[in-house]
Amino acid sequence: MEKEIQVKSKKKEITLLQAIERVVELSEDSKMSPEFMKKAKTEIQLLAKSYGITDRQAVLFCVCMEKGPRRVDYDDLASYLDLNKIGVLSYASDIDALVRRRLLKFRDVKDEDDFDIPSVVIRYLKHNEVYQLPQRKGLDCASMFELLDQWFEDLDDDAISPHELCEELQSLFKDNPQVGFVKHLKEYCLSPNDQMMVSFFCHRLVNKDDDDIRFGDIEDLFDNISDFNRAKGELRTGEHKLQEKKIVEHRCVDGLADVTKYKLTENAKRILLAEMSICETEEKLADMLDASKLTQKQLFFPKDIQRQVEELGSFLQSENYQKIQERMKEKGFRNGFACLFYGSPGTGKTETVYQLARQSGRNIMVVDVPQLKSMWVGQSEKNVKALFDRYREQVKRAKLTPILLFNEADAIIGKRKSGAENAVDKMENSLQNIILQEMEQLDGIMIATTNLQENLDKAFERRFLYKIKFDKPTEEARASIWRSMIPDLSELDVRTLASKYDFSGGQIENIARHYAIDTILHGHSEDALPMLIRHCDNERLDDLRVRKIGF
Repeated sequence: MEKEIQVKSKKKEITLLQAIERVVELSEDSKMSPEFMKKAKTEIQLLAKSYGITDRQAVLFCVCMEKGPRRVDYDDLASYLDLNKIGVLSYASDIDALVRRRLLKFRDVKDEDDFDIPSVVIRYLKHNEVYQLPQRKGLDCASMFELLDQWFEDLDDDAISPHELCEELQSLFKDNPQVGFVKHLKEYCLSPNDQMMVSFFCHRLVNKDDDDIRFGDIEDLFDNISDFNRAKGELRTGEHKLQEKKIVEHRCVDGLADVTKYKLTENAKRILLAEMSICETEEKLADMLDASKLTQKQLFFPKDIQRQVEELGSFLQSENYQKIQERMKEKGFRNGFACLFYGSPGTGKTETVYQLARQSGRNIMVVDVPQLKSMWVGQSEKNVKALFDRYREQVKRAKLTPILLFNEADAIIGKRKSGAENAVDKMENSLQNIILQEMEQLDGIMIATTNLQENLDKAFERRFLYKIKFDKPTEEARASIWRSMIPDLSELDVRTLASKYDFSGGQIENIARHYAIDTILHGHSEDALPMLIRHCDNERLDDLRVRKIGF
């Protein structure tokens, strides 16, 4: 829960940080005197009211911010406020209250003399917002997982220790026995620490679409390295309690168990996450890419394509997207936005989606189209509906609407077969109709890429609001790509390659990779052009028609 604070003093509006700064300025050597409390009354009361704490606790919080925000102790408080070391201990109950309010945290649960300001509190302060303790009782399963998302993020930020989180989870489960997840988790008769690990696995699947857990992901769940190493050893050998209870299992790669990767069993998903409508096949159909982890890459387009991409990028920015959605609702138009990127292979369609997502901060739900296609027979409409259901859940839960990406979507947006008689053709037509219907009801952002636009079904074409054709780059664009891929090329070599070879950006990248390998193996050549021309000639697939293949 976020609350932005902006309160008027007698002179002007002040923010939380300004109030803290003023209290810090006046409190130094003040001995917490009545005169000081009166002088800083406006700022102290603003902070106390905002955070739901006492005036004295508000002052201590400010001093901890000044002396910290890391590794503050009672000696720091005594020195700053000009109090003796015995007298400052009388504030221990106030420190405890600030810890319960999560405005402070003890550095070591066994030693309550040192404390920090949690990172999450500082993060909120930067935006002039109060970090509020979330509602904890009477939750439904979705609300509980929203809380778990916040708590595990706090754990990752060192705002809470594993021991503290374990205690919080036990309290949460006790306060919400009505939630199916809690009921079924208790049926496994696990220790509190193992319940925390199960909660983490479920949180990663529900909140992050991640069912591929490594040892590095669970290390933060343990207070000390010895407990982590013990759990790691048990997991490797299959002797961990969660494996014995059939809750967690090794991931399989090419039919072999990978003892460094773990996932929830299908049975555990079905039992523990029944309220969250987690589809068993969902992990096979789509992966979630984190926008913050996408690598920045410069793309070069002809002016017309660049203009369209920039327009779409502007539309995807949070403020513009929200305004456009509101206006669409007012006009009675559909809220969903479907975009089609079409054109020759290697022209930057997929990479453009990644860069748009990175720039707008939107995660990408990438559909495994070949896998989806292969699962049509036998799994039928259930898989496609589950895929869109999952996307709708992500839209509701995410701060920024994610992008649903159908990459190389030729197989599912191609022309429907008229007069279909065999079972496979009928099934494909049926599923294409489902996708068309889902696009009509879409409340989000869908992007499809295809190399075969001439095979696009007219019904799909009408449903794409944005349609951008990605042509092969012009000579000028090719020159820019050569320069960016191989910066040490001379301008004459750049112009020679750009004019001689009508390559796409993907093809130029392939050649640049070959060249990089050559320089690693053989060192840099003073004249790189002959080597690059040889790679360019090899890149031309047309040569295969006249080349004799054999031994």
